[in-house]
Amino acid sequence: MKLESRSPTGPIDTAWSRAKFDMKLVNPANKRKYKVIVVGSGLAGGSTAATLAELGYDVACFCFQDSPRRAHSIAAQGGINAAKNYQNDGDSVYRLFYDTVKGGDFRSRESNVHRLSEVSVDIIDQCAAMGVPFAREYGGTLANRSFGGAQVSRTFYARGQTGQQLLLGVYSALERQIGAGKVKMFPRTELLDVVVENGRATGIVVRDLVTGTITSHSAHAVVLATGGYGNAFFLSTNAKGCNVTATYRAYKKGAGFANPCFTQIHPTCIPVSGDYQSKLTLMSESLRNDGRVWVPKNAADAAKKPGDIADDARDYYLERKYPAFGNLSPRDIASRAAKEQCDDGRGVGPGGRGVYLDFRDAIQREGEDKIAEKYGNLFEMYERITGEDPYKVPMRIYPAVHYTMGGLWVDYNLQTTIPGLFCVGEANFSDHGANRLGASALMQGLADGYFIISYTLGNYLAGVDAKSLANPQGAAFKTSETEVKAKLDKLLAIRGKRSVDSFHKELGHTMWEDCGMARSRESLERAIAKITALREEFWANVTVQGTNDSFNQSLEKAGRVADFLEFSELLCKDALVREESCGGHFRVEHQVDGEAKRDDASFCHVAVWEYQGEGNAPARHIEPLVFDNVHLATRSYK
Repeated sequence: MKLESRSPTGPIDTAWSRAKFDMKLVNPANKRKYKVIVVGSGLAGGSTAATLAELGYDVACFCFQDSPRRAHSIAAQGGINAAKNYQNDGDSVYRLFYDTVKGGDFRSRESNVHRLSEVSVDIIDQCAAMGVPFAREYGGTLANRSFGGAQVSRTFYARGQTGQQLLLGVYSALERQIGAGKVKMFPRTELLDVVVENGRATGIVVRDLVTGTITSHSAHAVVLATGGYGNAFFLSTNAKGCNVTATYRAYKKGAGFANPCFTQIHPTCIPVSGDYQSKLTLMSESLRNDGRVWVPKNAADAAKKPGDIADDARDYYLERKYPAFGNLSPRDIASRAAKEQCDDGRGVGPGGRGVYLDFRDAIQREGEDKIAEKYGNLFEMYERITGEDPYKVPMRIYPAVHYTMGGLWVDYNLQTTIPGLFCVGEANFSDHGANRLGASALMQGLADGYFIISYTLGNYLAGVDAKSLANPQGAAFKTSETEVKAKLDKLLAIRGKRSVDSFHKELGHTMWEDCGMARSRESLERAIAKITALREEFWANVTVQGTNDSFNQSLEKAGRVADFLEFSELLCKDALVREESCGGHFRVEHQVDGEAKRDDASFCHVAVWEYQGEGNAPARHIEPLVFDNVHLATRSYK
């Protein structure tokens, strides 16, 4: 596998401008001759489809939801970063670039991150012009607030529902193109294979989730925008439908998978309340602007009501340990700190797995009305779930799986190792290194879709003959269809005694305990052994009801869990080989005073895994990372 980053040479602040100029173009009259498939309709996929259609390409967009409006991007709460410096507090494109590289613990590609920072300023203008109702100051200017890992206020927001409002903007642009006949939408349709012919991606094989029909679709290029793989842990803040199937099956067709062990644990989630839960709920990081995180200083006070614990008996541990950033320390650091307090016996709530997020001081300072104006819908959501009023008692929070920084390897042009197969948004690995800063996911998804893929995809298509559209009835497509049908039939034929969910839950428990916030060689080897045994049992004892030729959610889940059972082993292997601690990847053997200890001499690179066939160990390749603009240093937020 050959890894060429294709990053521009020369000064980084002009790299993207020079790259755009050097890229080949497709004549406007010729764009309609090229067909592009976009898989996924969230912020990254929806903006990609709408933008390419607006340019004149023939676009087909696929999603497994019944509407693009139901994409998981809708669940993002806190905001979107942009280096506008409206607050005149010292922000700049370079500072956002610096914060993102540092926040990712120096495990991202500089050229991609700088481009993201540059494009961020255009995203806000684009979205505001589309009618996204960003919060505004009294005088009408757009408002900002702070997020973790930054000492400036650069996050634009729409109360606690920023993702929903941004997605509505994307949806309106996408629906406009659907209405104009430039985008053909395929809802309730799941990708089950990527077709590769003569060394390049030429289409996909999908299943209609309502009728069960298997069909093939060809294109000159395919763009995957299918999100992350956090549901490998079963309990996460992701929607239940989120899965790894699209990217993992692309991996099995030759696309390199980069840094799968880089998973993000979000520190601000509602704690687990029982075995009956199937997902967890995020409480936006924006709450840590005004909420103060604390636990009792004395473990004996952990069972007391928070109001009965005196101020001098409270440990505001983030403010104590990281005074420069306090409660807005980066997510990986804040999550490990919460776990540390709970492991010390000072956790609160059922099972001692929680810490307090307290708004008492903010309410006294600003008034309840002002706090409600900022966070009202989040407070309401918390009260509905827990039955507790956060205006009167502190919230209880605990870390949970939230985002995945790993994904398909892509070059500077967002193209995978398979020519013609592109990957955008959370589904790729490119921008966040080992830890994503808060409010940067929405930024990346819209940057890729609105402002980057239109240039880079055009550069690829300019070298493709418009007459070379593959025949979806051809041999390569029929072979893929046969393999897809055989796997579905195999799942239906087992008729074992365990449900799909029981396997998924057991996998998730193993992943959380042995490959979660803290990892070790011993725990990872144990996890790999458990996953291997569980996968064997799955294929011998799972029961999938119904048939393949109808609406069958049990079959849908079975296919996704089967992929999780394979992918999770790859994730654990990646974590086992990476003998360092960086960002969200914390190996307990590699720490100094409880903080992550990187090994830049051995691991300052992207790890890219190549599929070697059924039963064979995957091959590990590396893309060395070079830091010419933000020099390698030990990350400190103290």
